[in-house]
Amino acid sequence: MTTARADLAARRLLVTGAASGIGRRVVGDLDARGARVLAADLTREALDAASSQDGWSERVEPVAFDVRDPDGWDAAIARGVDLWGGLDVVLNVAGWLRPSEVHEASDDDIHRVFDVNVKGVTFGLRAAARHMIERGAGGHIVNIASLASLAPIPGISLYSASKYAVRALSLAAAAELREHDIAVSVVCPDAVRTPMLDLQLDYPQAALTFTAPRFLEAADVSRVILDRVLPRRPLLVALPRRRALLARFADLFPRAQQLISSLLRRQGLKRQRAMRRGE
Repeated sequence: MTTARADLAARRLLVTGAASGIGRRVVGDLDARGARVLAADLTREALDAASSQDGWSERVEPVAFDVRDPDGWDAAIARGVDLWGGLDVVLNVAGWLRPSEVHEASDDDIHRVFDVNVKGVTFGLRAAARHMIERGAGGHIVNIASLASLAPIPGISLYSASKYAVRALSLAAAAELREHDIAVSVVCPDAVRTPMLDLQLDYPQAALTFTAPRFLEAADVSRVILDRVLPRRPLLVALPRRRALLARFADLFPRAQQLISSLLRRQGLKRQRAMRRGE
């Protein structure tokens, strides 16, 4: 057993968004490596379905709560204390997206994307930090952002803005919590083949999402988290590297980004149509 795998077997973690997508894959991979995991999502039914389909072991404890509820966060942390004496790692994976241009967005869409993606992560980071400071044994908080947090993406502008906030929050909190030996990492993946990607297929506004030469799989992101982020505790990881460099270039040169977006949009629309046809 490698050092990283042995270390994971000793970890106590909380993972949100555990019933689907990246969160679900991370929980399964952690379980396979012997970690103890609080698997969190909005409903117990969704968690039970994921557990049944993936065969989670008794090391995985389902806990249903809404990440938008600070009391829910406190109760989840308390559950980790009751079960195992505390938590070493909290992974904020849960997120929400509905494609639209700004003028099309409903009030509910605006509230929900920022309530889940920004407030939910903030409540989670705060609850985790308070717990880890009180324990006095350090810890690690991992927030999932997106390449859309490195370059603004037209058509999913609200989501992009929310992920910019997650990245800024993570970088600032990392500096604040360093003296307590609490690391904060932010992971920024490109488009991942998950239910969140599927729901964008019918929205031409989300065409730029479909310009990646290859979609990441949830397993790709989980592998980076388990093999790189948790052992090394980096400040920021963006993947894949080439697309991350393009995103950073677009962020540095906004007018160039507008031109690039116009050129790529046609490519994205074409790929959307092909995927809807099952090609």
